[in-house]
Amino acid sequence: MIIGLTGGIGSGKTAVSDRFNALDIHVVDADIAARTVVEPNKPAWIDIKEYFGADVLLADQTLNRAWLRQQVFADQEKRKKLEEITHPRIRDEIIRDLNSSKSAYTLLASPLLIESGQAALVSKIIVVDVPEAIQIERTCSRDNNDIEQVKRIIAAQLPREQRLSHADWVIDNSQPLETLDSRIEALHEELLQLESNLV
Repeated sequence: MIIGLTGGIGSGKTAVSDRFNALDIHVVDADIAARTVVEPNKPAWIDIKEYFGADVLLADQTLNRAWLRQQVFADQEKRKKLEEITHPRIRDEIIRDLNSSKSAYTLLASPLLIESGQAALVSKIIVVDVPEAIQIERTCSRDNNDIEQVKRIIAAQLPREQRLSHADWVIDNSQPLETLDSRIEALHEELLQLESNLV
């Protein structure tokens, strides 16, 4: 059984997926897959370099993510092009990782689970949710992003209500972090029960 885990930027998906990982659940992280497919000299890296030009690379030949983020969140055409280059390859990488899983069930953690079509790979969805004000506050303090940039990223993601409409479970991550362990453990037990009913 593959369970999707998603949420907007700054919602705390990593805090949630880390806790599942600590319970010996294999976590396939779409962000890691996204970084893997654009490593220097891989096909996606070559296509990105050709489309965006030399400015997209840092001195060590890795992508200049901050520069690229500014480009694609300011220009919808560029964002579409980047998604065309990366999404199919990220999906292939994710599927490879999912197929290697040996845990009772598998978690696919992806910020774009629903809008990228990756939801087709999962049987249930957990949404990590916080109010937009908390998303902005966390992301600005974490990544040193300016507030306008964060708002543009949020605007480019699925609206909160729409994301929540896909949820089988919602984890309210505006609650104190110390309550997260017990809430994840309870959900983990529920998922193990669900998995055993399928076998």
